[in-house]
Amino acid sequence: MADHRALLPAADLPPLEDVLADARVVALPMVTRFRGITVREALLTRGPRGWTEFSPFVEYGDEEAAAWLAAAIDFGWGEDAEPLRDSVRVNATVPAVAADDVASVLARFPGCGTAKVKVAEPGQRLADDVARVAAVREVLGAEGRIRVDANGLWNVDEAEHAIHSFAPYDLEYVEQPCGSVEELAEVRRRVKYMGIPIAADESVRKASDPLAVARANAADVLILKAQPLGGIRAALEIIRLAGLPVVMSSAIDTSVGLAMGAMLAASVPHLDYDCGLGTAALLGADVTREPLTPVAGAIPVRRVEVDEALLDEHAADADRRDWWFGRVERCYSHLTASVSQGL
Repeated sequence: MADHRALLPAADLPPLEDVLADARVVALPMVTRFRGITVREALLTRGPRGWTEFSPFVEYGDEEAAAWLAAAIDFGWGEDAEPLRDSVRVNATVPAVAADDVASVLARFPGCGTAKVKVAEPGQRLADDVARVAAVREVLGAEGRIRVDANGLWNVDEAEHAIHSFAPYDLEYVEQPCGSVEELAEVRRRVKYMGIPIAADESVRKASDPLAVARANAADVLILKAQPLGGIRAALEIIRLAGLPVVMSSAIDTSVGLAMGAMLAASVPHLDYDCGLGTAALLGADVTREPLTPVAGAIPVRRVEVDEALLDEHAADADRRDWWFGRVERCYSHLTASVSQGL
């Protein structure tokens, strides 16, 4: 994971009681099943800079989730980055839905000329993926841009075969076709003649060394998420060292977390691709009356004002609240232990 430890010295860590003082846990319904979930849980808290979010997926261990807490603290208590733009163009996100449902999904992303399409869903076939991509191309037209995301679920041969199957639909890039850096490098070598770039996501945000992909020439584009990488400052350092084009994306955050991602995207000098930060459109509810949903294909760069009534309406039950508070406490211990060991 990102070296959040070096970016959060002990003196910069607020007391744990401050982190939890205003903390609220919400359970937000999804419009469409995504990543196997139908309800997105998140812990929101408030620092001197405003509301911030801690929402690692529930299956992540505490060590990995600690980077997400570092990001929340950085956004709530740290110094703001200097934005270079006041809005960020975003892509539509198409879950692994049936081809007939593609048009209704894309309608939730007004003005978006780029779509990221989930593929390699367990239980589905390549033919389902091809039909979904074909439906997206039909809706977007010839000028639309399509990227597919396999979440590392293919082996090298499967990835090569799938990319050939998608080629008639003019892909912008293929995101994380395989799990390992070595596999990504091999896929990239095999399909380079086709002119289809390879992008890395999990191989950056879930890696002990997020720069290994760049050093191995295993990807053409890096997909970066602010929360898993330890926050805006940590992600900006990865961008500086990697020297590759980047796409900022979300982890199905609430609008509070999306604000963090938008601020990261707004701080990057060269932003050549639409970002995956329009995912509030996949939520059936949010924590603000002014969610960061796409308008004319973009979202604004601003902090979000949380609505207390919405926090109450979508509050998680007491057991889930206690589970999230306990998780914060354990992750905070990871941060303080790492700092004290000088790691």
